[in-house]
Amino acid sequence: MPLVTTTEMFQKAYAGNYAVGAFNVNNMEIVQGIINAAKIQKAPLILQVSNGARKYASQVYLKHLVQAAVEDAPNIPIALHLDHGDSFEICKDCIDNGFTSVMIDASAHPLEENIRITKQVVEYAHTRGVVVEAELGKLAGVEDAVKVDAKDATYTDPDEAVRFVEETGCDSLAIAIGTSHGAFKFTGDPQLDFQRLETISNKLPDYPLVLHGASTVVPEFVELCNQYGGEIPGAKGVPEEMLAKSAKMGVCKINIDTDLRLAMTGTVRKALQENPSNFDPRKYLAPARDAIQEMVEHKMVNVLGCSNKI
Repeated sequence: MPLVTTTEMFQKAYAGNYAVGAFNVNNMEIVQGIINAAKIQKAPLILQVSNGARKYASQVYLKHLVQAAVEDAPNIPIALHLDHGDSFEICKDCIDNGFTSVMIDASAHPLEENIRITKQVVEYAHTRGVVVEAELGKLAGVEDAVKVDAKDATYTDPDEAVRFVEETGCDSLAIAIGTSHGAFKFTGDPQLDFQRLETISNKLPDYPLVLHGASTVVPEFVELCNQYGGEIPGAKGVPEEMLAKSAKMGVCKINIDTDLRLAMTGTVRKALQENPSNFDPRKYLAPARDAIQEMVEHKMVNVLGCSNKI
């Protein structure tokens, strides 16, 4: 099947109390690992491209990697999504070049300006059959071009969320309830504001909510990185049981990025140190691809709950 939007995906996810995984892609091996997992688990899929990925690999290459994935997995519903587009111009470029979903992240602006920019993107996208995700509230942390100090983070106000959705017409909303970007999400015990999530979900019934900054920062891969020369002590993510709970409370899309990077980096470090004479990228990228596949399968089954949903 061709690329799809997230509309039907989210309708089924909401009704089935599960979430669809949205995985950030940067190169061929990451795409292949994710697609192999989706084929085995029979799971719908969102492949998303950040501004950083567009600069690194070029939108043209990434778009065609995703198209190859569509041909490789013709029975898997796949959406191509722009992650954290911070301007109308970036969203327009992606819409005009075949993306089926875009995120306009104008959350750095005051509410009225966020509404204005988001509405502009929605109007352009909807006339071209593309869906729009927006963001209300500010997540702390660092990831690609997103950099928000903890002191500047703000949780999503439920009443503002209702107004925002009504006035912009956005198709899904990324909310802030305590997740954060990057590998260092918490300094103490992880906490998510489930009461706030429940309130927002009740005020926006049957409406798909999104969690960003939701990688679990898998401890095994952190340890693997550190064991083979990495220096990322104290990395801590969102516990899997919290994410699984959110998927039953109106969250239809959960973004996963850091875990992909850790799986690839840790496995590559291990392969190169164990065989220092190796100069063939295939011999260290292949096990990294396998590690990504294994990790994504685990997420689909045990966290997202989206296995066997197609």
